[in-house]
Amino acid sequence: MNNDSDEKTFLVVPQAAARTRERHPALVFLGGELMAAPIPLDRDEVILGRALEADVRVNDARASRMHARISTERDAHTGETRYRVTDLGSTNGTLLNGQTVRDALLEDGDKLTVGEQLLRFELLDDIDREFQRQIHRLLAHDELTGLLTSKSFFSELRREAARAEAEDRPFCVLMMDLDHFKEVNDRHGHLVGSQTLEDVGACITRALRAGDVAARFGGEEFAAFLLDASCAQGLVAAERVRAAIEECTFAAARHGSTAAQSGETLRLTISVGVAAYPDDARDPIELVELADTALYRAKNTGRNRVAAYCVPQSGPDTAEASPLPPRAE
Repeated sequence: MNNDSDEKTFLVVPQAAARTRERHPALVFLGGELMAAPIPLDRDEVILGRALEADVRVNDARASRMHARISTERDAHTGETRYRVTDLGSTNGTLLNGQTVRDALLEDGDKLTVGEQLLRFELLDDIDREFQRQIHRLLAHDELTGLLTSKSFFSELRREAARAEAEDRPFCVLMMDLDHFKEVNDRHGHLVGSQTLEDVGACITRALRAGDVAARFGGEEFAAFLLDASCAQGLVAAERVRAAIEECTFAAARHGSTAAQSGETLRLTISVGVAAYPDDARDPIELVELADTALYRAKNTGRNRVAAYCVPQSGPDTAEASPLPPRAE
């Protein structure tokens, strides 16, 4: 017999769902190269600053090397977990909600200013954190190809240059441009052109190693930097990209359209310029400019070829260059 007045209903929450409601401290950048990226504060003390050894690196000239500390403390009486920000004697100070502070407790949603970077202190559950990661990914990646945007590429390149300087490691920058791509848009239309650029991005990614970083600079221009690669090894990688594009067959109709069933295809070529750290330059912006200079040399000497600003130790013949060392996935 069902007695509604006496019946009690219990809601059983799965353990996985319960875990998503556990909130953990994080910093979320509200601008700059790491905009929307959630940085978990998963240690009792986290240092913010410009130095390579800082736990949260703030790439800003107005930030001090060791700028501020966020620490976790527990109230001895209530057991409540609290979070505190402490300025570490920074040159330009640490601001909490617009006010300069030396030491203060943090509340969910508080805004910190370190140098010229604005960060929000948040208590995020697993769902919130994944949402923030997805937003950052959308902001950092080119919508068409899924490669990094030029802005994100330069941010990653600056970090790699700093790491290479600290650890005395080489790396190479590649600048790439499709040859006569305007003819694709003129003959087949911009929808086919967009689809082709998407496929080119995938082809470049397959030709590079797992740890290398590629970007779309806009239009039909792409870039990449290769970790732990000398000039000679960069030339080998550039030639691999060039050959991959030359050998790839691209659909001459937009995927999913009726015209695509005709099987009409098109072929493309790409020109590539290479510059090497530290042989050619140490400044990351200058490296890109030098690789771009080499790219135009490749264009001006016939296209569908690789040109280096650097001169590899094994000589100008890329066939003599040593292969890129394997990199862990």
